[in-house]
Amino acid sequence: MKKVALITGITGQDGSYLTEFLLKKKYQVHGLVRRVALEDENHRLWRLRPVLNKITLHPASLESYASLVKIIQKIKPNEVYHLGAQSYVDYSFKDEFSTLNTNINGTHYILSALKEFSPNSKFYFAGSSEMFGKVKEIPQNEKTPFYPRSPYGVAKVYAHWITINYREAYDIFACNGILFNHESPVRGETFVTRKIVVALCRIKNGLQKKLYLGNLDAKRDWGHAKDYVEAMWKMLQLKSPNDFVISTGKQYTVKYFVNLVLNELKIKYYWKGKNLNTACFVKGSNQKIVSIDKNYFRPLEVDTLLGNSSKARKILKWKPKYNVKQLVKEMVSEELYMLSNDKKIR
Repeated sequence: MKKVALITGITGQDGSYLTEFLLKKKYQVHGLVRRVALEDENHRLWRLRPVLNKITLHPASLESYASLVKIIQKIKPNEVYHLGAQSYVDYSFKDEFSTLNTNINGTHYILSALKEFSPNSKFYFAGSSEMFGKVKEIPQNEKTPFYPRSPYGVAKVYAHWITINYREAYDIFACNGILFNHESPVRGETFVTRKIVVALCRIKNGLQKKLYLGNLDAKRDWGHAKDYVEAMWKMLQLKSPNDFVISTGKQYTVKYFVNLVLNELKIKYYWKGKNLNTACFVKGSNQKIVSIDKNYFRPLEVDTLLGNSSKARKILKWKPKYNVKQLVKEMVSEELYMLSNDKKIR
């Protein structure tokens, strides 16, 4: 008999990769989506297009306990992957109320529904390296104290601890994955890595003149989403629930990521200036292709994130298959393909 998996956030980057992964494992996959997504499949379900006929989607809201209860009662999932969230850090400063409501209450509602109506379901919560924020040690592991620097990070810390609370109080099989930055060709365009790739590919093709960025010196631990969804699954195959940092253990600046993309595109370049006046030019010309815009700085910056995933490597037998150069190569290749084929909707 097939295992039944329920995925919140199934329409996002991680949700789509996890769906493909679970289907290969012969799971019966169900996903929660907003009703508006079912009314606009082309725009909102594009990542799931290849597998839409193999999965079941349920209209629901993370802010509605009743809608979550109805679905959980109906399908009694073996495994629940809670990926759904307002996940854009910068936006969480602009609308902290909806971020906190969705990210905190959504997690709490699902855990409560499982406790009452499907207590044998295994639960995975998608935590974030943003919970470490103003880091207390480098690198960060499962024992590093949290110090979030955004409403998004604050909400994820609450959700992390309510997951542990339900595990300990009600014997729910609940795991936290503290995932460091993970990217892919289907990353949302508001996230810095995809923003960089899209803009520089368009510049290469004469479709855009300049890319504006914020903090070029921010350091991040970047991996590939394909690797990270496998780690999620491995957590729920354990005999006992646990919490894990998932990361590559290697760190690069935003500026270095820009350089990797420029190199992949074979654009010759040079950097000039300091601080807010830093800019990147095409070599042999005065064409400025990257500039700093102070509007892209966060009210509170997270300067450095670097994960220590030794626990996951030992217990889960997990390690990343992609390095950052392979990630960039795939993202650039896919973006150029989309541009050359004039694909409007991904």
